[in-house]
Amino acid sequence: MDNAAFDLMAELKALVGSADQVDVSDTTIADHAYDWWPVAAKWRQNGKMPCKPDAVVFPADVKEVSAVLAWANEKGVPVTPWGLGSSVTGQPLTEYGGVTLDLSRMNRIIAVDTDNMIVRAEAGVMGGDLEDHLRGMGYTLNHSPQSLYRSTVGGWFATRATGQLSSRYGGIEDLAHSFTAVLADGTVFDTLDLPRMAVGPDLRHLMIGSEGTMGVITEVALKIFPLPEYRENETIKFPSVEAGKDAMRAIMAANIRPALLRFYDTAEARHAMQDKAFSSPVMFVGSEGMEGPARAEMEASRTVCAKFGGEPIGPEGTEGWIGRRYDFSTIEGFVMRPEGVAETIEISNNWARIMDTYTLMTKRLAPMADEVLGHFSHVYTTGVSLYVILLGEAKDGPEAEERIKKIWEIAMEASLETGASISHHHGAGLARTPYVERSLGAGLDVMQRVKDALDPNNILNPGKLGLRRP
Repeated sequence: MDNAAFDLMAELKALVGSADQVDVSDTTIADHAYDWWPVAAKWRQNGKMPCKPDAVVFPADVKEVSAVLAWANEKGVPVTPWGLGSSVTGQPLTEYGGVTLDLSRMNRIIAVDTDNMIVRAEAGVMGGDLEDHLRGMGYTLNHSPQSLYRSTVGGWFATRATGQLSSRYGGIEDLAHSFTAVLADGTVFDTLDLPRMAVGPDLRHLMIGSEGTMGVITEVALKIFPLPEYRENETIKFPSVEAGKDAMRAIMAANIRPALLRFYDTAEARHAMQDKAFSSPVMFVGSEGMEGPARAEMEASRTVCAKFGGEPIGPEGTEGWIGRRYDFSTIEGFVMRPEGVAETIEISNNWARIMDTYTLMTKRLAPMADEVLGHFSHVYTTGVSLYVILLGEAKDGPEAEERIKKIWEIAMEASLETGASISHHHGAGLARTPYVERSLGAGLDVMQRVKDALDPNNILNPGKLGLRRP
């Protein structure tokens, strides 16, 4: 170990409670040099490490986070927050070395408040652990990202996550009650535990979706809900993608709010139904709550779908998917082979333009993979998100890496050309940074002014979200 590394370790160890909270070993550095972005997987397979921290610090509490940030701010050392490294866009990867702040040891469930219907937990709590804890008490988060069992509650806030039941319960911005964060200079910042305030802007949104560029979230409070007493599921096939899209729009316009509302084109329907011979687009619908309202809601959804040619075929397809909804094995099976090509790209658009985005993106991406799959989920009265999933093979690892990069370029250009957002809930990270300025326009300048005020030395996850690089 050279003198610079020794000095860094010595200074960091003085800020935390024990020596094992600072690690510069090759193994730990490598563990924090790659997330679940498929490009990062190819870097690992191809022997590359372009995003390498100098040290990893495992703080035990908010005081230690504050001490590390105050030190880093004074020294001009970059700090990149890390939850469980499950990002699929490179959000927790540092381009500039410095310290990766791994919050996984801050994993206490602090309190479940059933009077006010909130749960408070440290940012490093794994979402699945929190959900299992609540279910044992008869409650649920109603936040169910596919990464529930490999992501943290702090990561949900930082990346503006959403879950599979968002059409009823909303994204993390709707489920977030309050939080504690630490600013770049070590200042501890709390938002208030109140249902609503009309005293200036909602300060929660300084941190929600900021990807660690504005502060480090250390503690969160989330809404909780009683477990529903009744659930009913239905699977509905449609004559075309256009018809299914229109049915989704009509369901939301009628103020019907099924907890589950997902629609697959024929290519992905074969996967979702686990039937290679399945030959039509298909919708999964689920209603829950008290039995009477849930039954009525499902019947209303069937009635709307019928107006667009929707034909109910029973609950089995939907319920089969529910049993597999946290399974990443198909994507991972491709990504983990050096020649494998796989990517999942999610965007959103309004109802008037979403088919333009779907048509252009799937057409342009068709030559890039053996399968190009599409589904619509996370539904709003104003529009919907679109997922495009690609599965294929390249001749070797280097070609697979370049193919995935090209997929991103094609997808982002198609999004921008058709007026879509460049991300719905996976965030920007490294994957989308080159396209942020074109996506946000003047909004990027506003965001940069906020960044300059909160982090004038630009130490927090520098360069992400299209913000100024060091």
